[in-house]
Amino acid sequence: MYELTKEPIQVQAAIDQVLDRNCGAITTFIGTVRELTHGKKTIRLEYHAYESMAIKMLHKIGKEVEERWPGTTIAITHRLGVLDISDIAIVIAVSSPHRKAAYEGNEYAIERIKELVPIWKKEHWEDGTEWVGDQLEQQAYPKGGPTL
Repeated sequence: MYELTKEPIQVQAAIDQVLDRNCGAITTFIGTVRELTHGKKTIRLEYHAYESMAIKMLHKIGKEVEERWPGTTIAITHRLGVLDISDIAIVIAVSSPHRKAAYEGNEYAIERIKELVPIWKKEHWEDGTEWVGDQLEQQAYPKGGPTL
């Protein structure tokens, strides 16, 4: 249900993990690699993680979602390694008997992932500059990183 992978993410696999006879709704959040970030052209991203801690935090977030919205089931897959434009970086699937809990659980999960999970993103831009971001740097530099 909680996975880090270096392979392309299969959205249907995440959905299949949360689909059951009692769910009336499934929401998915699919985060992709965009080409423009704050006016800079991205050529690729690299994701790195403290893997054992990242998995532990994903489990924690899943438990939080399932406790806050009883009846929900959640699956989270985050990709590591080099990703090209339009590649899927993360998929969160949340099922619930009712759509509101599925929407809210999904939104909560992505925000908690940004807060807690030790995954770092290195952006490679067309002009040759790079930026390594983590959660604290993103808060300190909300416009896309420090001036390089």
